[in-house]
Amino acid sequence: MQQDDNNDIARRRSVRLAGFDYRLPGGYFVTLCAWQKQCVWGEIVNGEVCLNDWGEIVASEWLGTPLVRPETELDAFVVMPNHVHAIVWVRQEPCGGRMPCAPTGSARAGGRLARPPRSLGALIGGYKAAVTRRIRALRGRSDLMVWQRNYYEHVVRNERELSALREYIARNPEHWARDEENPRETGETDTALPL
Repeated sequence: MQQDDNNDIARRRSVRLAGFDYRLPGGYFVTLCAWQKQCVWGEIVNGEVCLNDWGEIVASEWLGTPLVRPETELDAFVVMPNHVHAIVWVRQEPCGGRMPCAPTGSARAGGRLARPPRSLGALIGGYKAAVTRRIRALRGRSDLMVWQRNYYEHVVRNERELSALREYIARNPEHWARDEENPRETGETDTALPL
């Protein structure tokens, strides 16, 4: 397990929507994957998620998100053996409605990507860091890699999409045998994101 070096950071391209302000109020669907998509957070038994100690940390930190970031509200989510699907709402205007706000986009600060405060990127970065700290402390290993770099996001655009995403999240465990994130995937996947 090795850390990304600065050269890797310099080559990264953003998968975010160009010019979109991810601090804007609205719903966001996210998928975050475990390091190398390893099944380290639990297992699926008879279509139900059974989390281990690491998975419980992943879930409890997500549930605690609104306590740390009061501008957020949680919606449907599921912690799978090697990934998390969630819908999160940003409820406050950027900068509390005050203008001007900090510029959007990713900037470099000390060789690292900087995220605007109260943005989706800052939320995900803070969440991943909190989970990583707790799992590393539990294992007594400061070099342990927990998360895959980056994450998938989708801006929720309407009620139909929101309903389909909630259904997708709720049914994800029962489709695990055919899930493309399952390293032991069998057969065709029928769980493509409903977007």
